Amino acid sequence: MLICLKTCRRHFLLCRGLQRGFQSITAVARDKWAELRLNTAAVDRCCSTVQGEVRVRFAPSPTGFLHLGGLRTALYNYIFAKKYGGTFILRLEDTDQNRLVPGAAESIEDMLEWAGIPPDESPRRGGPLGPYLQSQRLDLYSRIARELVERGHGYYCFCSPQRLDLLKREALRAGQTPRYDNRCRHLRADQVQEKLAQGAPHVIRFRLEAGVEPFQDLIFGWNRHEVAQVEGDPVVIKADGFPTYHLANIVDDHYMNISHVLRGSEWLISTSKHLLMYRALGWQPPTFGHLPLLMNSDGSKLSKRQGDIFIENFCREGVLPEALLDITTNCGSGFTTSRMGRVLAELISEFNLSKITTHSALLDLEKLPEFNRIHLQQRIEDEQKCHVLIKDLQQQIQQVYAAEIQDQEVLVDDYIRRVLHLRKGHITSLKELVSPTYSYLWVRPSFSDQQVASLTKEAPHIASLVLRLIEEQGEELSVDRLSKDLKCLTKQTKATKHREVMKLLRLVLSGLQQGPSVAEMMVSLGPAEIRHRFQKLLLPPDTKRRSQVSSSFRTGGQTCAAMASGDSLDTFESWLNKSTDPNNEEDRWDCIEGFYKLVIQETEGPQIALRLIAHKIQSPQEKEALQALTVSTQTPYTYS
Repeated sequence: MLICLKTCRRHFLLCRGLQRGFQSITAVARDKWAELRLNTAAVDRCCSTVQGEVRVRFAPSPTGFLHLGGLRTALYNYIFAKKYGGTFILRLEDTDQNRLVPGAAESIEDMLEWAGIPPDESPRRGGPLGPYLQSQRLDLYSRIARELVERGHGYYCFCSPQRLDLLKREALRAGQTPRYDNRCRHLRADQVQEKLAQGAPHVIRFRLEAGVEPFQDLIFGWNRHEVAQVEGDPVVIKADGFPTYHLANIVDDHYMNISHVLRGSEWLISTSKHLLMYRALGWQPPTFGHLPLLMNSDGSKLSKRQGDIFIENFCREGVLPEALLDITTNCGSGFTTSRMGRVLAELISEFNLSKITTHSALLDLEKLPEFNRIHLQQRIEDEQKCHVLIKDLQQQIQQVYAAEIQDQEVLVDDYIRRVLHLRKGHITSLKELVSPTYSYLWVRPSFSDQQVASLTKEAPHIASLVLRLIEEQGEELSVDRLSKDLKCLTKQTKATKHREVMKLLRLVLSGLQQGPSVAEMMVSLGPAEIRHRFQKLLLPPDTKRRSQVSSSFRTGGQTCAAMASGDSLDTFESWLNKSTDPNNEEDRWDCIEGFYKLVIQETEGPQIALRLIAHKIQSPQEKEALQALTVSTQTPYTYS
């Protein structure tokens, strides 16, 4: 009803303008009162259409796949229909059989469904006024074309392609716009019948007449184009029996009860021609609204030859449909706000046809990642939509890292949900999470002893501090608390600065030098995985290192290998004594490693070790050794 009132107001103001000599309409050679009556009738027609059932259509040609410009036209039609409780129809205009692209028809409807704007009636869904493929409506077009001929508004044309090509070349040579010279319009009836009887190839043309009535476009206002003065009579039925766009679209709009035609402004100049056909057939035309073009940010035409503008491409690249709908409406007009992050329901609520301007919409695709980031965050925060993201990400993880995953826990819903919530607002696409930057989330990283040594000589000590910290934090880790505690942790090192400590932690957790904060990495991975990764610093996995622990270290004239060969209980006690000896500063950590190895090799190792150390918690060194033991025995290290 709002559109009705605004349209009436436009008509009223225009009529006042006519009385004052408004030039754009007075070009029509008739008196002002006749124009006033015409305009009043147009007002009544427009108002009655809006008040009635709203039926709009998106009618692409499957000569190519759906691109951004087509999606935008479909979106405005969908929004208009849903705003006024109407019906959105998909009709495929496949009359140009020579240019049809295999699979395009199915893909167009697939992409509309993917974008969240599925048609109510379509070739796939059916409907009461189908079929919705023009190639299946040929009999109807032929009947209407013959009716035009019988009424004197159409005629048979027998001009050969060679003659038409000659006309075109002569016009271009003279610097004129090519047009048909209407030669066959003047054939006598007996000449026509004779040629038809001979089976001469022919088309049917529509007879253009002077005196086109003005029409009010919902967006561009009053328009009128005297097409008969600049064009030849157009073909409506081609030699192959298929209709041209000009006939098929008005026939289908009439028989499908289309109330409003919202299409690109490139068709604005053809509307007067279509209105002549409506008048010739005695049909009531729909209300027209021509949308301004969607163009590149530099004002150049958005070309189909740009492979990145096809919707299937955006879908493959992980762009969310909400982001595409948002950016294509944000760059244009027709809404009460232009904020980022609007979803479809908000677009429908904020839509206002009177706010659509005639200026081209300039699309800046460099902003698309930001739109996608916002809408991805909104999806993550919605429990139901987040579940869909989890399933999608699980599939992507398996596709990319199937052969490398060591722990299937990374595919558990809760783990992926935690990752998504920690990374929301930081990632612009779900695909980012399976890139090498985030591989540490799914695959345990590898790093060398040299990398560790380049950062610090206190790696085992720092590892034990981290393991102790994780035990103190419990199973529910917090980024904020970990961030504070990690700063305190660095103060417990002897010669390693905070910066190197953080680099070491990042290396062990991810194998990378950059990425999310160390605290966030730890929360993402969880306590069990943190223990697993830092225990590698206590027991380096290379064979040379293990050999050194078992046979090469000598402390106080006694070899570690000799200790390992004695009685089990004595061996445990010997390792423990050396591990907790305050004077054994040089080899103490090597002995801790040997002690840990013995604990995990012996069946009753953890129980024996705990009995031995229960009474030994005295010095800081002993506490440190105990911490390393108790943490390690809860999750025994296994070589990956």
